[in-house]
Amino acid sequence: MKSTKLATRTTSELGVLLRHWRDLRGRSQFDLSLDTGVSQKQISFVESGRSVPNRQTLMTIAQALDVPLRDRNTLLLAAGYAPIFSEGAWDSVEMKGVTDALKRMLRQHEPFPALVMDRYWNVLMTNDCAPRFFNCFVDMAAREGPRNMLHLMFDPRGLRPFVANWEDVAKGLFERVYRESVGRVVDDRTKELLAALLAYPDVKCEWKNPVAMSFMPVIPIGFVKDDRILNYFSMITTVGTPQTVAAQELRIECMFPADEMTETGHIEIMAAVRV
Repeated sequence: MKSTKLATRTTSELGVLLRHWRDLRGRSQFDLSLDTGVSQKQISFVESGRSVPNRQTLMTIAQALDVPLRDRNTLLLAAGYAPIFSEGAWDSVEMKGVTDALKRMLRQHEPFPALVMDRYWNVLMTNDCAPRFFNCFVDMAAREGPRNMLHLMFDPRGLRPFVANWEDVAKGLFERVYRESVGRVVDDRTKELLAALLAYPDVKCEWKNPVAMSFMPVIPIGFVKDDRILNYFSMITTVGTPQTVAAQELRIECMFPADEMTETGHIEIMAAVRV
């Protein structure tokens, strides 16, 4: 049985967390009550630390607030319950079905680059084309792991000198960090990553708040190779209805040629570097 002191601390922590997520989503207690069927009075009691909802009610509230699975586990712990969403590694046995599907997607995207990243843009898997393509510009083997795509793009010793429209791309990448963050939440590690990017030379703080830059459907990345510019855009895929933290935080990025000239040039370059 919990001591009164421990129970009070736990309910208080739960209330702070729930109020944080409700404020983050811009929902009033009344709005949340309508969304969940949980009375406004009960929501108020939970947030004030006067009561703890049962597990199902707590998960109903978390679902309505679109709380990421990792943070739902935190809510459960704060309420005194065991976590229910596995936090195993992305390459664990329970993830085999997902990783097998990812490998199939990567293979099928040849001869264009495709890669799988975690929520912090660290590269977990690639198809054969991706390292061959990036090695046309930088020695990927010389870069310390884990290889991070944002650092690769912002580092003057990385891909940055080879990107024709680097400033526009950099602004777009900042915007993507916010848009693609899990649960639309920039956590502490993501903030640290953003700070590291801003520390690179000639990166401006205002780029963190980009505005619309083009009437084009996408902002292509133009790589300069042999005095010509190859333009690509990316499509991002996530796992549908994830039930593990790792599955929710995976992101698959596939690069496509933005025009016929790029497609022809890319195939020529890949043929020249084929091993």
